[in-house]
Amino acid sequence: MNARPLRYTIDTAWDAWHESQEATARDWLVVHYASLVKFVAGRLAAGLPRTVDTGDLVSAGVFGLMNAIDKFDPANGAKFETYAIPRIRGAILDGLRALDWVPRSVRSHSRSVQDAIARLEHQLGRTPTDEEIAEELQITTEELEKWLADIAAGSVGPLDHVAMDNTSHEKDAHLQPGRAMEEGELRGAMREEIAKLPEREQAILILYYDDGLTLAEIGDALGVTESRVSQIHTKAVLQLRSRLAAAGMG
Repeated sequence: MNARPLRYTIDTAWDAWHESQEATARDWLVVHYASLVKFVAGRLAAGLPRTVDTGDLVSAGVFGLMNAIDKFDPANGAKFETYAIPRIRGAILDGLRALDWVPRSVRSHSRSVQDAIARLEHQLGRTPTDEEIAEELQITTEELEKWLADIAAGSVGPLDHVAMDNTSHEKDAHLQPGRAMEEGELRGAMREEIAKLPEREQAILILYYDDGLTLAEIGDALGVTESRVSQIHTKAVLQLRSRLAAAGMG
């Protein structure tokens, strides 16, 4: 006679996994929380070229989910979804970096724009306009917009490893205390620099990273096109990167 299949609830699955290391309980948890992987992968995939297979993102994200399940302790009182999402996202970003799908020309343009912003900020003492950046690069504003669009398509979660992630990493601090302190300082520095950006750039970053709106939804809210939001977002991120680099934190 076959054994009756195990039936779990959230609580009993966590108990079975932590107390007895029951593989079936872990598998149940992976299936139960699989929607988290699809959510994170879908959000990251929204700005990527169609040549990037969403299935690859999901596959990478599952490893992040499994890692989160292995390290999570329900007794600490934290919500698992809050704990898991940054780890899922990190695993997907690691997978994308391993694919190295961004063309070399786009990387070069990204560095050029970032360097131009840094030089102009130093000279002007303020955030440069698109026209000023284009003139510094000796290209037209139309070409700059094309560069920013290409850079946006090649940038995934540009701030995800720093300030915009409000999730506490204290649970891993005992494993990598130096790294936890460094990331905390970086998040703090990023928050300070965001507060110095023009209001429109601040609004876009906050709506995208804090409130979870898509670029299209932000465009509707601000009365501009999705592509324009993407360009402004990319310019703001490059500006933040140049400031952090100047402060020795980039």
